[in-house]
Amino acid sequence: MSISKFVRTASLTALLAVPLAPTASQAETSPARVTILYDAFGKEASVRKDWGFSALVEVGGKRILFDTGNNADVFLANAKAKGVDFTTLDFVVQSHRHADHLAGLAEVLKVNPKVKIYGPKEGFGVYGSSLPSSFYRKNEQLPPEQRYYDGKPPETLQFGTAWNGANIEVIDKTTEIAPGIWLIALVSDQKGTLELKEVSLAINTPEGIVLLVGCSHPGIEKIVEAASAINPKIHYVFGGFHLVNAPDETIASVSASLRDKWKIENVAPGHCTGEPTFAGLREAFGDRYVYAGAGSVLELGKSRRAELNSYIHKASYSAATSSSELRGEAAALRGSDLEYYRARSATSPDAREPAMMKWLRASFRLPEPEARK
Repeated sequence: MSISKFVRTASLTALLAVPLAPTASQAETSPARVTILYDAFGKEASVRKDWGFSALVEVGGKRILFDTGNNADVFLANAKAKGVDFTTLDFVVQSHRHADHLAGLAEVLKVNPKVKIYGPKEGFGVYGSSLPSSFYRKNEQLPPEQRYYDGKPPETLQFGTAWNGANIEVIDKTTEIAPGIWLIALVSDQKGTLELKEVSLAINTPEGIVLLVGCSHPGIEKIVEAASAINPKIHYVFGGFHLVNAPDETIASVSASLRDKWKIENVAPGHCTGEPTFAGLREAFGDRYVYAGAGSVLELGKSRRAELNSYIHKASYSAATSSSELRGEAAALRGSDLEYYRARSATSPDAREPAMMKWLRASFRLPEPEARK
């Protein structure tokens, strides 16, 4: 099948294009973006810097607040600077119990006291928990006044939260809390945070999983592995990778694994990832490393490569196979973008069509021919 025949098959082209191109009205009414509200680095003058993490996720018509920073005043100031309205939140996800991720939650509850909050389930966690009363040893020889609950405890003991009356649900396993929106619950096995439970947010989008991590105490690779069980395509990873004091060899190993083994498309690290790890990830991922300092607003599902491919899909391929020049909308390509296209098309005559078809199959997510029987 020639390139020109492929392109001229209008019905197939239209069929392939539909899932990749949401309508303008859908894009306007349902933004897909992540706004970094809290971190210790950033370029935006209106946003204050402090150690901690918080992000607002808007995707699929949902508005999700992920963590609430280290200082309530800084959190509120940054939310105001970015125009965030806490009354319109669909829910809040608190990744773990450390203070640099939860200080602003009380402020959210002041204006939205009934908002649903998800946190990790721990035996005696600040987000509330429960245990069977059989967890403690009993001594029936003691008089009732010296026994817990006078010797008649309830079957299940309920433990309160640090936010009285808050609508909190604790999570202890990977759980889909809304269509396509998952929480991943894992436990740290690292010295210093042993048995710390942490929840990560995984959103299954048409582009793949958008993953938000708080501190990655259980290990960033373990979290990515759990997310890949939902969808093996990981489109984005945001947040803290907990490599702030990691040696160079660990940084190199983790960076290579995220790129090569897990094939993450884009990384947007912050918080406790660490300055040497920022540099290591930037080297490993190149232009797929996305700056995500405090105040950054990052559009999901968009990248230079995706935008470039959308132009090329609309070009005249029959012309492109015989010339390195582009026509139609693709003629707008300039500089490095144009060089990118030329590099793709400037193969030998015998190799040109297979190379272009392979690229088209990858772009349209079509299986290889042998898998289409």
